[in-house]
Amino acid sequence: MLKRTSALVARRNGVLSKRGHSGALSLALGSKLAERCHCPRTPHRTYAVAGVVDRPVVQVAHSGPFPRRTHTCGALTAEDADRQVVLVGWLVPKGKVSKKLSFFGIRDSYGTTQLVADARTCGPDVLAAMREVPEESTVLVEGVVRQRPESQRRDVPAGHVEVIVKSFTLLNPADRNLPFMPFDTQNLANEDLRLRYRYLDLRRAELTSNLKKRSDVAFLVRSTLHEQGFTEVETPMLLNSTPEGAREYLVPTRVKQSFTDSASQPLFYALSQSPQQPKQLLVASGAVDRYFQLARCFRDEDGRKDRQPEFTQVDLEMAWVSWGRHQADGHAGSQESTDPWRIGGHEVRDVVETVIRRIWKKVENISLEERFKVMTYNEAMAKYGSDKPDLRFGLEIRDITSKLPEPLRSTLEAQGEIIEALVVSNQPDDAPFARAAREVEHDRAVERVQIDTAAPSAWLKQIRLVKDIMPSVETEYEATEVNTALGLAEGGTIWLARRQRRPEGGWTSLGRLRLALSEAAQRNGDLILSEEPKFLWVTEFPLFTRADEDKEFLAHGRWSSSHHPFTAPMYEDIEKMYAGQVEDVRGQHYDLVLNGVEIGGGSVRVHDAAMQEYIFSKILQLDEKEKSSFNHLLHALRCGAPPHGGFAFGFDRLMAILCGTTSIRDVIAFPKTAAGTDLLFKSPSPSTAEVLAQYALRPLSQ
Repeated sequence: MLKRTSALVARRNGVLSKRGHSGALSLALGSKLAERCHCPRTPHRTYAVAGVVDRPVVQVAHSGPFPRRTHTCGALTAEDADRQVVLVGWLVPKGKVSKKLSFFGIRDSYGTTQLVADARTCGPDVLAAMREVPEESTVLVEGVVRQRPESQRRDVPAGHVEVIVKSFTLLNPADRNLPFMPFDTQNLANEDLRLRYRYLDLRRAELTSNLKKRSDVAFLVRSTLHEQGFTEVETPMLLNSTPEGAREYLVPTRVKQSFTDSASQPLFYALSQSPQQPKQLLVASGAVDRYFQLARCFRDEDGRKDRQPEFTQVDLEMAWVSWGRHQADGHAGSQESTDPWRIGGHEVRDVVETVIRRIWKKVENISLEERFKVMTYNEAMAKYGSDKPDLRFGLEIRDITSKLPEPLRSTLEAQGEIIEALVVSNQPDDAPFARAAREVEHDRAVERVQIDTAAPSAWLKQIRLVKDIMPSVETEYEATEVNTALGLAEGGTIWLARRQRRPEGGWTSLGRLRLALSEAAQRNGDLILSEEPKFLWVTEFPLFTRADEDKEFLAHGRWSSSHHPFTAPMYEDIEKMYAGQVEDVRGQHYDLVLNGVEIGGGSVRVHDAAMQEYIFSKILQLDEKEKSSFNHLLHALRCGAPPHGGFAFGFDRLMAILCGTTSIRDVIAFPKTAAGTDLLFKSPSPSTAEVLAQYALRPLSQ
């Protein structure tokens, strides 16, 4: 191979001279290059073309011993001045000052150090060779540290020093036609291209920093939970499929035995959508009082903007979790008696808040409040139209039903309905939303009314909503009382929507509009939201729902669990549950929200086997086959399981917030697209009929 390469070079470039060294193969710009473009302690084999200066340089990787690095590229400080150092990393061209002087950078995952290549210290051949190195090539540099001029110092790692190059070794030249240059953030390639070549994209300082921060936070979480008495336990990823709510990934297996009596058929594992059952069984066993793990989870969801089919959650489960406030804990006048947290799980709440406070103090240097704000689901939906409200801006939604004239009010109340209003008035407090109010689009269920200051009370008799409620009644309604309550005396814009008094799901029409107004005001530059973290607990969710489209594929018109089927009811609502008042039952379910983003959730679990059986059979109406997948859990509860509860952080989402990015793909080393495809590893992909046959499967076309 060496002889063929030499001959090829000779044929293309004419005169060929060979030096007695081994290592990087390069066509250089002078006969002395072979003696200087390497570390003196390392033998090199360098091929140089004498007298040829206008032909491209051919370079190959150095495959031989080289000196160990002495420092990373972000470690050098002024205290290292005059020290001989060895650095390795990616060479970054910075600029040619003159024929005899160039500046470079050498970059690794720790930072970038400035290099000074001066022909007077490294020789003209080394300088010429460094200028010929392709961008993104890996090199080894030996040199001497010196302080940078005071005016050129930067407050970044290694920003106060530079290294005077003495010699360098080209470890591995990069292709001169890379798909994109990762350090060129001003001309960032499109995301699909960057995902296809993720190993290049990860060289960007932003992504490198994100991965390091992710590692630091994971270590902090583990340390904090260990201090709190938690035991880290790994649970299985390959489980049986269960009707818990989310779609699962199935994994075929060649295992022939089955624990069922059915005829021979293909068998499948299900990838764990969460460690819910294993962690409950672990705590029920008594072997672990407080469990945690950084768990890998899998959900086969339809393509969504910022979801991943595989994700990480910080998973917790605790034994001996309370079921509400005990009378002895909430004597009159005590802090507990005024605490809006009326469900159980106080112990989980304490641990979660401790972890979050530690993270924000360590990573953001922000001291959070001792107690996070608590709001019920009904209050969140009524005020903000969302079960994960952003509290950094106002625009609260108002129920105006009680302000409406008769017979409108009594008609709505008889139907169990209300009319809500979202107002952008002409008052100074609403000024940031004035332009957005003219531009934003709204749902068809929402009616927009512009208040005429000349006749501010006339709008009520003109709106469609009134005609829909009472189509056969011709009455001249006045809106004077409504205007006074909403501050519309000076005019403004009002959006109206009609809905059931009992909220359902995660959004109302006006809740979506409220968020759209905020986003439009931010785009216009009229609203700048505070970066201050506004943490919020949302509690007392409905235990059961028929409004979750994601679970309808399993529910088929039946009730489904708002959280999951193991969540306990509030003890005040147990009688309602057994009496069949399913829609009135609140669950001991709690979500943690930060600035409009849900970052985690959990619940107190059912530890009574009879109650769990009733929920499965009478409310969720699972058939015998569906219930059989939970038989082991029911039996574990009958074996004396303690009251227990838990929580799970969405770790990817949490890290996206901490890293200041809107996409969780920026905090995952090898993410998939929104559609669930992997452009780097080309997955998922079809398999051959021969492979499928091993699993007793065959393509549909056959």
